[in-house]
Amino acid sequence: MPRIVIENLFNLSINSEASHRKVIELIHENGIDWMHACGKKGRCTSCKIIVQEGMQNLSEPNERELFYRNQNRLQSNERLSCQAVLEKGEIIVRVAEINKFPHIEYSE
Repeated sequence: MPRIVIENLFNLSINSEASHRKVIELIHENGIDWMHACGKKGRCTSCKIIVQEGMQNLSEPNERELFYRNQNRLQSNERLSCQAVLEKGEIIVRVAEINKFPHIEYSE
């Protein structure tokens, strides 16, 4: 069963019955506010996730993500949640410091 654990949101766990879904869709469907300035189109990096574990459970980086990596706007352990597809298993992620909302309490 696909699962997302958001480490700096008090290890919030999201379980999904369906695989092959975009990470941001699973996050939003579970009522979690997650930044996405471009409307989930891969035109910015505001929805990025820092992948602590489970990178192998995500789809390969696509053209948009590689574009931002080449510009040094995405590191090798970062993905765009609007582009990355959770194919199987578990990922453990963090909200990037720059993408945190002021109205949400985060853990460290």
